[in-house]
Amino acid sequence: MREFLATLPEEERVVLTLHFVKRLSTADIATKLGVPERAISAVLASGRARMSAAFNFPSDS
Repeated sequence: MREFLATLPEEERVVLTLHFVKRLSTADIATKLGVPERAISAVLASGRARMSAAFNFPSDS
């Protein structure tokens, strides 16, 4: 997982780490980073898609 995270752009790496490792909510991450919650949701969606592809997880659709 660390190797995967290291390949991501910094913003995505930070958001995914805060969400999946630190277990922060989307709202908490948005507050901490000073960005809109919808921006965090978009980064999480992108990150989940990358994780699915990297680890061969089935897609949500």
